[in-house]
Amino acid sequence: MMKFTKQNFIFLVGGIITYVVDIGVDFWVACKYFSQGQYCWGILIVCFRGVSSLITQVFSYEWFKNDWEGTDTENLKWIFLVHLFQCGIFIRYYFALKYGCQAAFKQKISRDASKPDLPNFIQKQAIDVVTDINMLRVFKSFLETTPQLLVQIYILMQHGKNNFCQYAAIFVSFCGISFSMVDYQISLRKSLPDKDELHGLPELVYLFYKLLTVTSWILVISLITLLSVRSSVILLMFLWICGFAWTLTQHTTFCKSKKMEYLYRIVVGIILVFSFFNIKGRKTKVCTSIYYGTQTVVTLGILFAYMVWKPPIIKEIHYTILSILTIFSLVLGIIFLVVYYTCFHPTAYCRPQAYSDEVDGEAGQNDRVKTDRFQNFIMQ
Repeated sequence: MMKFTKQNFIFLVGGIITYVVDIGVDFWVACKYFSQGQYCWGILIVCFRGVSSLITQVFSYEWFKNDWEGTDTENLKWIFLVHLFQCGIFIRYYFALKYGCQAAFKQKISRDASKPDLPNFIQKQAIDVVTDINMLRVFKSFLETTPQLLVQIYILMQHGKNNFCQYAAIFVSFCGISFSMVDYQISLRKSLPDKDELHGLPELVYLFYKLLTVTSWILVISLITLLSVRSSVILLMFLWICGFAWTLTQHTTFCKSKKMEYLYRIVVGIILVFSFFNIKGRKTKVCTSIYYGTQTVVTLGILFAYMVWKPPIIKEIHYTILSILTIFSLVLGIIFLVVYYTCFHPTAYCRPQAYSDEVDGEAGQNDRVKTDRFQNFIMQ
């Protein structure tokens, strides 16, 4: 069992601050568009934010209900109300801070013979709660941040009015998407028994793999959108259908109810539009190769089509810069992917018992958080 450290706690606090700032920035950007009379962009920003928040709240409440099933039905009522007002993530951060503080700062070896595993229980609680939060952050990144990023890039290329703040916001969005995937990977690695923690060089390699491949793909989609919004929507819908169909063939068992499982598959289908996301405890070499091989072919095809047709909507200098950035990001991203899977990818699958520990009420019924959602996962 990995340890929840003081550094992890500091990053957790930073995540809370980032989450609150992100909410403020979204509303600031939406208000800016509305004040400038660009109602379409403002509505899109608000819709992306609303849909993302709604879906993450549904998953968060469902996980609370599953974890507390038969043990704490009274508190589920006010938990439901908090989620209804779209603030469920703050409840999760409360538990993360509570268990994280105990695990990182206050934990001591218990002298009570009846509680020999209490320190390990607290460590596991902290890691499990943070893993849930990071999973929700992954959902948010691809349901909200990525669509907003596409809108920002489209506006930037379409209208040609740009400044440093726009470039900075786009860069931060790319990093935010990548960091959410890395944080989730770190949480899963912590939960794996007998595995080294993902830090240092492996963490950087994984970060650059995600950052560069996602950057390349979003730039390509932006080029398609600039040429034809309809074509871009059709492509995204086709890719989502392919991703959703793949999740159906995998027979995922992430959620307890069929309705939630289908919602989960819908969300994973959206994630797969932009980045590979492993959802079952099986080898992924073939799937990963097909995924990024297809992405490479489509990328080169789009760039070649632009080079031949030379649409007047984009200046040649802009196309040259975008082409260089896209190819450079794709090549480097594939290199980092190969390095990660060759040198740093875990060779063992998650064992179901690693996520199904039950403690007989030592921490009290209200503090009990049983997490076995990730038992069928393998590290990406």
